[in-house]
Amino acid sequence: MSLARVVLTSGREVNLSELRLSSTYGGLLEGYPCKPLNDLWIKGLLGSAAQAFPGAPVHLVTPPREYPDQYAGAFGPVEVLPAVTCVGSFSSAALDPAHDRVLHRSRLTVVWFQPTSLLPSGCDADPRLRELPWERLAEDDEL
Repeated sequence: MSLARVVLTSGREVNLSELRLSSTYGGLLEGYPCKPLNDLWIKGLLGSAAQAFPGAPVHLVTPPREYPDQYAGAFGPVEVLPAVTCVGSFSSAALDPAHDRVLHRSRLTVVWFQPTSLLPSGCDADPRLRELPWERLAEDDEL
């Protein structure tokens, strides 16, 4: 049973079976959000997502970055990602029409950022999440 079903703009329905939410800057003890820190954080997220969901490809939905402060610190200008970091395991019908629909499914692990902790659902999910090119990114898996 899935947590939610998201309808992609392509019309494909994908099921969210596991979702890990965290505060984007919850562990930041000193310094400030900036491009080097954000890039390092994203790189680590992609690695941990691959370990958490082995066998599924991992994709990053490019996050929006805001620059609320006109002054730059030692590491460059303040650069803020959305408040909630999401790592989700999605599945859908098999990509290859030759695969048995009962024994095969397509899978993809997705990392994205959003402003709230709301569960993505249906056609109300973040447009960047709904625009996933599933057929290009996901891989078939035998159950």
